[in-house]
Amino acid sequence: MLAYAGRRLALGAAQVLAVAVLAFALVELLPGDAAVALAGDAPDPANIERIREQMRLDEPAHERLLHWLGGLLTGDLGDSLVSGRPVGGIIAAALEPTLVLAACTLVLLLPLAIGLGVLAARRRDQWADRLITTASVAFYSVPEFALAILLVSAFAIGLPWLPPTAVGVPSLLAEPAVLVLPLAVLLARPICSICRLVRAGMIEALDSDYIAHIRRCGVPERRIVLAHALPNAVTPAVAQIARTVDWLLGGVIVVEAVFVIPGLGTALVNAVNARDLPVVQGVAVVFGITTVTVNLLADLVAFRLAPRLEVAR
Repeated sequence: MLAYAGRRLALGAAQVLAVAVLAFALVELLPGDAAVALAGDAPDPANIERIREQMRLDEPAHERLLHWLGGLLTGDLGDSLVSGRPVGGIIAAALEPTLVLAACTLVLLLPLAIGLGVLAARRRDQWADRLITTASVAFYSVPEFALAILLVSAFAIGLPWLPPTAVGVPSLLAEPAVLVLPLAVLLARPICSICRLVRAGMIEALDSDYIAHIRRCGVPERRIVLAHALPNAVTPAVAQIARTVDWLLGGVIVVEAVFVIPGLGTALVNAVNARDLPVVQGVAVVFGITTVTVNLLADLVAFRLAPRLEVAR
């Protein structure tokens, strides 16, 4: 277990480095002159030269890459070319709303998805199973932007029960009502996918020979389901849960755009539109670190739930 974790950690560090280099390279390949674009519609040569010096565009690309990577090691992501603020501060401010959305979504997602999956498996081919399966297919087929617009139209405009956006709200936690509609959109598809995976895993586990043997030993059914079948049933869904966490922490751009939430996705879109290259690079690195960390934790959780997987490794 420890050896595997060490190998995965080393691989993750290499992946983060690759993401950082790729983010730098992609920004370098953007068409046009970044200094001229940032100088405005009526560029002044002196202002363009100042921007070039600030962005170190007068240096070779490999030197700028090494300088930027050195800053990453010390936590220095540079300064925004638009606002002049440190990139780390911009990302930290945008990270709070995204973390609030992600944490609230996960707190509701895991018990609901796993519970519905277990219920559907225990009531296989009965009305509860059919209802859960039909609803999961229906909700999964609805795009996020369409569901968001429908919910805003129904519960913020037609029935003015909930606020339609987070405009003017100092903090999402200060106005919990602002979270209701975004959370409904964020939960819809992940609940469907994870629930179906848990259902399939539970059916396979409950039909297995070792569960039949445990039943013959007189173990109570509740203990069989929770202590023996569920860990094996959840294991296939761990990867999907990790992808969901990565999606949430990566900034759910559609949800943040519809509900005007200033999270990481919004910060990235604004930086791309303004050609604020240090912010674009910084957010890309944060996304890379998030993806590597979440997938490493998912692998370790899968090992813990099903130790036999370690033998296969």
